[in-house]
Amino acid sequence: MIQHDILFNRYSLNPILTEKDWPYCINSVFNAGATLMPDGSTLLLCRVEDRRGLSHLSAARSVNGVNNWLIDTEPSLPACPEQYPEEIWGIEDPRITFVPELNQYAVVYTSYSRGGPGVSLALTKDFRTYERFGVIMTPDDKDAAIMPRRINGFWALIHRPMTPLGAHIWISYSPDLRHWGSHKLMLEARRGAWWDANKIGMSPPPIETPRGWLMIYHGVRRTPSSSIYRLGLALFDLEQPEKCLVRGDSWMFAPEAPYERQGDVQDVVFPCGYTIGPDGDTINLYYGAADSSIALAHGSIRCLLAWLDANGHSEHAHDRRQQRKS
Repeated sequence: MIQHDILFNRYSLNPILTEKDWPYCINSVFNAGATLMPDGSTLLLCRVEDRRGLSHLSAARSVNGVNNWLIDTEPSLPACPEQYPEEIWGIEDPRITFVPELNQYAVVYTSYSRGGPGVSLALTKDFRTYERFGVIMTPDDKDAAIMPRRINGFWALIHRPMTPLGAHIWISYSPDLRHWGSHKLMLEARRGAWWDANKIGMSPPPIETPRGWLMIYHGVRRTPSSSIYRLGLALFDLEQPEKCLVRGDSWMFAPEAPYERQGDVQDVVFPCGYTIGPDGDTINLYYGAADSSIALAHGSIRCLLAWLDANGHSEHAHDRRQQRKS
């Protein structure tokens, strides 16, 4: 039986960041990666779209992760097409993972080249200087993040290539963060009238729990007038993350508020980052709203897992049913 629980509570003063907050002239700010800094403050690495239509990344810092944001007075990570021609049309949608083995933050972002969007990587210790790796997944590819630890000795990258098979979530492995292979299909978009049919992608990086990697992902429902971006949940095996254990059937967060339904792109909630509270359970989800602002919602990892148990199914059982039908 499907339970329509409220898993994320919107902050009452949303949106928390808009173009009016920026210290220089921009069009919009949205789709921010997020992390907690060593002093306990929150850093958002925001996608900022200028008035040409091209994006760069800009850091905003807050002691409580809610208000009184200190924003860099110039782009923190600008596109650099002179050295990285794949960034000629800007850089977008960062995901941040702290990697203890490297004692650095891995920032994976979309680089927008003439050939389409690709996946690029940079490492940083302080979000002021960056070691850029350039493209690690060629176009058309996006919605990517590094996992925080090696899996069976290899680094793992979750990403969403556009392939002849469709727009599905994949995982790839690397010995050195530069050369990637062993590509495996992780989660397929459904077909037909489902809310996540035809096109899906990972939203923020997965959350490691004792039960598995918990992923918040987005699905795109195309309508005659637009597309609706909603969020769902799936759980993956800790040591074989390409193995989906449970997948939610329904969406669990969708555009409802006016700032989510009206903007440069209507009907979009699109998180790229979160922080987890000192209790190890509270999740602060930072999401782009209508490609125009950044909003905040609070949830519980424990409640997300309980909802998944009540509203999901085993992907392997689903596959067996499909095989019997065919």
